[in-house]
Amino acid sequence: METTPSGPGEESRSGTDVRLVVASSVFGTTVEWYDFFLYGTAAGIVFNKLYFPGDDPLVATVLSFATFALGFLARPVGGFLFGHLGDRVGRKKTLVATMLIMGVATCLIGLLPDYAMIGPAAPILLIVLRLAQGVAVGGEWGGAVLMATEYAPAGKRGLYGSFPQIGLALGLTLGTGVLAALNALTTEAAFLSWGWRIGFLLSAVLVVVGLLIRVKIVETPAFRKMAEQEGESTVPALELVRDRVSRRHLLLGMGSRLTEGVAFNAWAVFVISYGSGTLHLDRQPLLQAVMIAAAVMVVFIPVFGRVSDRVGRRRAFAVGALTTLVLAIPALAALHAGNTVLITVSLVAVLGISYPLMYGPQAAFYAELFPVSRRCTGISVVYQLSGVVASGLTPLVLAYLAGRTGTNGVLVYLAVTTAISVVCTLAIRERDMFADDVRTAVPATAVGQGNA
Repeated sequence: METTPSGPGEESRSGTDVRLVVASSVFGTTVEWYDFFLYGTAAGIVFNKLYFPGDDPLVATVLSFATFALGFLARPVGGFLFGHLGDRVGRKKTLVATMLIMGVATCLIGLLPDYAMIGPAAPILLIVLRLAQGVAVGGEWGGAVLMATEYAPAGKRGLYGSFPQIGLALGLTLGTGVLAALNALTTEAAFLSWGWRIGFLLSAVLVVVGLLIRVKIVETPAFRKMAEQEGESTVPALELVRDRVSRRHLLLGMGSRLTEGVAFNAWAVFVISYGSGTLHLDRQPLLQAVMIAAAVMVVFIPVFGRVSDRVGRRRAFAVGALTTLVLAIPALAALHAGNTVLITVSLVAVLGISYPLMYGPQAAFYAELFPVSRRCTGISVVYQLSGVVASGLTPLVLAYLAGRTGTNGVLVYLAVTTAISVVCTLAIRERDMFADDVRTAVPATAVGQGNA
């Protein structure tokens, strides 16, 4: 059996410290993903009407999703910048900055005049704020998951690494839930006029609470030990490129990430626009179905994170990728059938249960690809750079394929991305992973030679 051990810990950790770190990671990622995917949901039902008006609804939707993709183009910038800072000065200091950037950008989107008010300046400003969101979430993820994984007790890194991953599900639940509630409580005209803005302005409250928690946490034991014994990494990105194993893990990690990003954005973002726009289904049941699936996801992310502690990260991730592809077939069929119950059940299966089999172990999986001295940069690059294609382009690509080829093109795209991810996942060698943190950093003499 493939095993994925976690180390005994670099120094003792008090229960209070660990609980505070977990709370900070979960709440912080929840706020970041709430803001980020609130935009994704609004892109398909609001921004295409208010900021990209036109005679062709498909063109307006594609343009709106293009701005959604721009946020993912900015994420590698945030990943490089804050990943570098995370390896140089610590994980904690990056997290306060990213939360502030995200909160300000999201609130400003809620206050932004539409095209009818200020003309072309409206979509331009929307793009600028979306780019700021991308930079923030690009820097947030790496620091948040390392705060959890580097505090994890022996044998539980998968479980602890899954806690900040819950923020994705909670953020999606809140994002779709808020828009669903506002959509239900207002008329169509009121929702498009001011109702949707409330969801964005609520971010200010969440950010304040998140900052109050984050200022109380301390740096991870792994980073403190590395800084004391080895000194901070001078140029983490350069060291990643020069080291043979790190280069290999960067490429294979990005390949493995492909199907996870595609699956999430297919079933949490694209499905709402496709169902309500192309298939002319009622928007409210679709929002509710995604919200229910996200709530179920909250339960299964830590379950499968813990499973990966027992059976191995690679095996759990690969099985999740294949299962999610198989369940895509009945999910698309249910969507075309238009039956609300079938749609909800299928989304719960594919997004709420199968997808967490990839996302639960992911934080620990990617953390174990790199030594502590360049870990924040490494996992940020893997997650964010691959996200440009895996996540950012997915709603745009699927909207085009569905409009031109129907579900056949969608299924082919899902199958190809899954095949790439499974091959890359299984190509990662267990012996090259930093699973126990005994190999916390690579000596300077080893840089450029690869790790044994």
